[in-house]
Amino acid sequence: PTCHLDPRPGSARRVPVRAVVYAEYGAPDVLRVEDVPVPTPGPAQVLVRVAATSLNLTDWEGLRGSPAYARIGGLRSPARPILGSDIAGVVDAVGGDVDRFRPGDEVYGDNLGLKGGFAEFAIAPETALAPKPDGLTFAEASTIPQAGAIALQGTAAAGPGVRLLINGGGGGTGMFAIQLAKRAGAHVTAVDNEGKLEFMRSLGADEVIDYRVDDFTRGQPTYDIILDLVAHRSVRRLRRSLNPGGRYLYVGGPLHRLLRVITVGAIGARLTGRRMGLLAVKQGPDHFGPLAELCRSGDVAVRIDRSFTLDEVPEAIAAVGDGSICGKAVVDVA
Repeated sequence: PTCHLDPRPGSARRVPVRAVVYAEYGAPDVLRVEDVPVPTPGPAQVLVRVAATSLNLTDWEGLRGSPAYARIGGLRSPARPILGSDIAGVVDAVGGDVDRFRPGDEVYGDNLGLKGGFAEFAIAPETALAPKPDGLTFAEASTIPQAGAIALQGTAAAGPGVRLLINGGGGGTGMFAIQLAKRAGAHVTAVDNEGKLEFMRSLGADEVIDYRVDDFTRGQPTYDIILDLVAHRSVRRLRRSLNPGGRYLYVGGPLHRLLRVITVGAIGARLTGRRMGLLAVKQGPDHFGPLAELCRSGDVAVRIDRSFTLDEVPEAIAAVGDGSICGKAVVDVA
């Protein structure tokens, strides 16, 4: 039975609540909606009554247990039974040593370490959370933490005259990265599937490429920066696509490709006056907060393609996995 929760902070700590759980890696059909106990926050932790959780490619990877780094801490079975890291909601209770938040505060953040966002309540470290900006809905705030931190750091070197390519530009991180790079004055080429080309143009991309039709790594060196959010192209071709002095930033993709980038790719790039490597993303409110302010002021747009309920989480994760979501998908937990 579904528990109908009293909205007051602390009111549901003794009754079961709904969560989407899984006990084995696999397809979306391994997910189940079950009643679970409300977790208790430990020292330096906050119990959040979740209002909204946005989906990331890490949810798809965590469900499948692939690439291999998605199994860190849980080689044979998931280390965390509830997925969902980008949360927004209301503080229900705090553990010892928490002094930044109190029950009733509206918060948001990237809870990648503990996850648990596909549930009515989630535990998060105090340091992972920030006050939700006034003017943003819970759903909008939930889209920012993980994707925003990557986009801000991945486009930090963009500027007037810089030619920047974003591979995977039609997803959540790409949505922000295109806008940030254009604000900085860069010439932006965005790559994704055919269904996202108009979406990427609407965000300001100067050129768009359907990766199923055109290979952006063919031809002469063109780009000063390649921000690669999906990493499926040959390391050698990627290197040759960079202008002298250019930089390739690897963010997401198979483990074997990461190893190629940081070994063969990095050495070859250095020999040719280019750079290839992993974008070591810094997490936390200091690294996504500046984007939230731009979204609050209306200088950067949040595009939510679809909203799902907890019961529809399997469908939502499948949509993220098959690349059919333009921008962000959000689970409306409340």
